[in-house]
Amino acid sequence: MLLTGAQIVMECLLEQGVDTVFGYPGGAVLNLYDALYEYRDRIRHIRTCHEQAAAHAADGYARASGKIGVCIATSGPGATNLVTGIATAYMDSVPVVAITGNVARGLLGLDSFQEVDITGITMPVTKHNYLVRDVEDLADTLRSAFRIAGSWRKGPVLVDIPKDVTAQKTEFTPCRPVPPEEPPLPDEECFLRAAALLQKSERPFFYCGGGVVSSGASNEARRFAEKIDAPVACSLMCQGGYDQRDERYMGMLGMHGTKVSAEAIRNCDLFVAAGTRFSDRVLCSAGSFAEGRPILQIDIDAAEFGKNLPVSLSLKGDVKAVLAKLAGMLPQQKHTVWMAQVRGWKRRYPLRQTGAPGEVLPQDVLETLCRLTEGEAVLTTEVGQHQMWAAQYYTFRRPRQFLTSGGLGTMGYGLGAAIGAQLARPGSRVVNIAGDGSFHMNCAELSTLARCRLPVVELIFDNSVLGMVRQWQKLFYGGRFSQTDLGGGTDYALLANAFGVKALKIETKDEIEPVLRQALALREPVLIDCVISRDQNVLPMVPAGGSVEDPMLTMPSNLSKEESH
Repeated sequence: MLLTGAQIVMECLLEQGVDTVFGYPGGAVLNLYDALYEYRDRIRHIRTCHEQAAAHAADGYARASGKIGVCIATSGPGATNLVTGIATAYMDSVPVVAITGNVARGLLGLDSFQEVDITGITMPVTKHNYLVRDVEDLADTLRSAFRIAGSWRKGPVLVDIPKDVTAQKTEFTPCRPVPPEEPPLPDEECFLRAAALLQKSERPFFYCGGGVVSSGASNEARRFAEKIDAPVACSLMCQGGYDQRDERYMGMLGMHGTKVSAEAIRNCDLFVAAGTRFSDRVLCSAGSFAEGRPILQIDIDAAEFGKNLPVSLSLKGDVKAVLAKLAGMLPQQKHTVWMAQVRGWKRRYPLRQTGAPGEVLPQDVLETLCRLTEGEAVLTTEVGQHQMWAAQYYTFRRPRQFLTSGGLGTMGYGLGAAIGAQLARPGSRVVNIAGDGSFHMNCAELSTLARCRLPVVELIFDNSVLGMVRQWQKLFYGGRFSQTDLGGGTDYALLANAFGVKALKIETKDEIEPVLRQALALREPVLIDCVISRDQNVLPMVPAGGSVEDPMLTMPSNLSKEESH
């Protein structure tokens, strides 16, 4: 059938099972938006207030659903506004296809109005990108983009389409999507060596990264941990990838990991890592990480082997398949003394925030939220102290419940991601955990919540400071709080009401549960202004360059009153 390039884009989206896209219209994508009008009964379009939020929404949709997210932006500033969202997805291996318009082919390279070389700009932060110069190549290019985004180590792909290409016509032949290629398993010798290491170990430590969630390997990870009888820690990106109610679970490992995980890594005799790239926030000091102990790394991307940390043995392949085969090769292990020791550390080193009588503690808020939602809510976050508190104090039961910007650390990510998550999982309660600093970066998206009637809860930990930066200034910069005091000038209730969003407030400990109950009972967007002390810190904490085995459990007592206020 004879179709325009814009219609071909729509048909290819439908081929790939896409039913929701996020974006913002503009001159170079007018043909695409005209086609979206034609296809409006089959493809839902969500217009955000800013293109960056559209990219984050596509990312959140992908993380919450396991599908590929799609966003659309016009040329020039529209396309560049996607870049932070694309980089966020790239760092966290999230499958997103970003479609941008560009000026007509005859205007390319002439510094034309709203022209930018978006393929050149995004080359370092995409798995691949394309500039489509011929309408006859358009369909196959889009199919290739989806295949690349969703195969092997997932990630974002950008397709840039000049405006005249979307207007041209050509014959379109429908095609079924090609299933993702299955990565090969490591050779048998590697499996035998890994099995030998595991059977020899008496104190194994099992560490799960974001690849466990991405590959759908949560059940395999649980069975593997049971088979080798090991305690389990997770990265920030794997929160929910292992059921945190399980007695084996020790919490996070790394800069803000638990003391239990720190003691376990200090005393283990084998460190097994699955689906993790060993980021610096996990290693803290690479030279002292699991020093003298063998490390077995399982990952789909060979580029991660030895990149940040030398390992004793690597198994390249899909985490789900590798863990399943490895568990099947092993006899049941039993490490009674080791597991008893870990349980003892869990009793000895519980996570507990302290404060003045009646003070609102983030831990109490998040633990109450967890209880009221029965651990089933989908939490998105911005970046900062609130992000770490959410990971520490909400007990995640399942994968794809915790959506956060781990690698890039993007303030402003969470509200856009919450929009995507709520559309991907309309039956779930979606709560965005925010700090007041991050909230100021994306607050206009409250209007998107209201316009689309999305029942997202926006929970702001309001301490009137940039909390994580201020914590570092307190510890390492002599209490010189340069530009981290926000001034507290925003009336969040008035702002929310202006956008058509209901607002609630928590100021005392006694208000935590009734306010959360009220918010969760509403089937509409609601903002909660939760006032907390600016002196609440994220602990444990490993100072820069410190050993992950020696986290700081309390703030130093030598800080003067002036340094903490």
